[in-house]
Amino acid sequence: MPSPSPRGTYQVISQALRERIAAGAYSDGLPSEAEIGREFGVARTTVRRALLALEESGDIQTVAGVGRKVAGDAGTAPYEQIMADLLEQIRRGDLPVGARLPSEAALGEKYGVARGTVRRAVRELEIAGHIEARHGVGRFVSSAS
Repeated sequence: MPSPSPRGTYQVISQALRERIAAGAYSDGLPSEAEIGREFGVARTTVRRALLALEESGDIQTVAGVGRKVAGDAGTAPYEQIMADLLEQIRRGDLPVGARLPSEAALGEKYGVARGTVRRAVRELEIAGHIEARHGVGRFVSSAS
């Protein structure tokens, strides 16, 4: 039976990750919890405690739809990027009032994201009044936008 990890292991892991962050090792985002757990030979709960310590200290942040990123490099969530792009198309007139938006599947393919991500972006635009849904027909640019 392997010996249990000493108390404070999560602090050792968070410090090692903090040093890597300072060195610029995670510019594309942190590895998954499972990868970190395998590297350090610890349970996922220990990894989560280490990541929580990094979040609380402001070294990393979690971005919906993206994952954990180095604070300051987090950028915007994919659904927010889609929203901004669609709003820009509406403002430019590429999507005029009454124009039908592409399907969720087409938008997902265009932006390289899951359908749920597109659905969230479209729902947010609908709530804000920029587009309107017609059941069984599609979504259209609203006259209120």
